[in-house]
Amino acid sequence: MELSKIQPCLWFNDQAREAMEYYTAIFPNSRIRSIETYPDESLDEHFEGMRGKVINGEFTLDGVDFVCLDGGPVFQLSEAVSFVVTCADQDEIDYYWHALSHTPEAEQCGWCKDRFGVSWQIVPANMAQLMTTPKQVQTMMAMKKIVISELEDAGL
Repeated sequence: MELSKIQPCLWFNDQAREAMEYYTAIFPNSRIRSIETYPDESLDEHFEGMRGKVINGEFTLDGVDFVCLDGGPVFQLSEAVSFVVTCADQDEIDYYWHALSHTPEAEQCGWCKDRFGVSWQIVPANMAQLMTTPKQVQTMMAMKKIVISELEDAGL
């Protein structure tokens, strides 16, 4: 299996292993490819307490390759980067929303944040067709989770 030339890398404080297990359980056709941990001999004052944590994790989510690491609290995830999950229907939107949304105050217009701080956009595959009128756009802007039927009704 050939890996993607470009792969997103997720920096976690100390939850990389837990995140990989969580994500691969949610998405079909997913697996953890490898986990390398910080060795004892590399530990110095910069890596104190990191022994056994993930220095390099590789995983695939429904055909998309990712890498991740436990790097400590130096950097934080933000909404500046999100992953789009294109859904076939409302049932699929509901499934991913339920599995990934963990921070209600971060929810808007189909965007949610999971328990690790990663931002996701859970959207229908036909989102462009559901955004053709000003009323549909206004309806979507007032939503947290996307509800396809409400967007269809707003287009009438």
